[in-house]
Amino acid sequence: MKKQVYLIPNVITAFGLACGLFVIFKINMVEPGSGNYHVLFVSILILLLAAVADLLDGAIARIFRAESEFGFVFDSLSDAISFGVAPSVLFLKSLSTEQGSGLSFFALVGAIIYSICGVLRLVRFNVKASEAKGNKEEEAAQKKNFTGVPIPAAAIGAVALNLFLASPFAASWLGWGEAARAITLSCGMIVLGFLMVCRWKFPSLKALHFRVPSFTLILMTVICGIFLIYGILHFFPVMLLGITWGYILLGLTLSLIRLIAGKRSKTLQDFEPEEEDAE
Repeated sequence: MKKQVYLIPNVITAFGLACGLFVIFKINMVEPGSGNYHVLFVSILILLLAAVADLLDGAIARIFRAESEFGFVFDSLSDAISFGVAPSVLFLKSLSTEQGSGLSFFALVGAIIYSICGVLRLVRFNVKASEAKGNKEEEAAQKKNFTGVPIPAAAIGAVALNLFLASPFAASWLGWGEAARAITLSCGMIVLGFLMVCRWKFPSLKALHFRVPSFTLILMTVICGIFLIYGILHFFPVMLLGITWGYILLGLTLSLIRLIAGKRSKTLQDFEPEEEDAE
């Protein structure tokens, strides 16, 4: 008996995959080191579209009960390309390091580590999701938080750091040379790779619930929307860097508090680091 393949969620996934492939192929048409601020800016906007598509395809599949094994695997492979490979290619193409130098090799290692860890993160997520299928308690627990940084968040964090260091803001505030930029980006890719495969917990936006009056919520939403629009128009690299790395630092802080509190404490129990699987 043939299994159903639902159209709408998979079309959205295909759109996200097309965004990731477009960034990879487009950036490979320019010379190494030619990934200037404008090229990075456009590429990152396209990757943000891929991230939005990644949020929508799963949500629509659940709303319309259109989840399928095909869609599950397709979404994972799409994420591996758009969020696991594209940021690494964008990172390497944006550098002007001398070919064959120690610095270029270090950048290559950082890109490889990031991409490998991204794929491993997806594999672990898929295995855990398959094991929890049909178990409502396990499925509910997985929705509360993520084990390791989600790959879309890591990808946006990587490209946000890249965009910021190539922006006029970094040029005026830091005044770093190409070597300092390459080292910082390479270290950032390695750190993000580690955070994707680590056992620490990071909060899921799906689990956020605020008990505030409707009027207050609307007012806060309007104020946040105004600041968000202003930030996008005038301080996009700074805003994107602050939001993505702020989320990562929030998860690290919550996990660190849990480690300090100890297993006997009830403080932030949901952020207890996941134990290693027994071999």
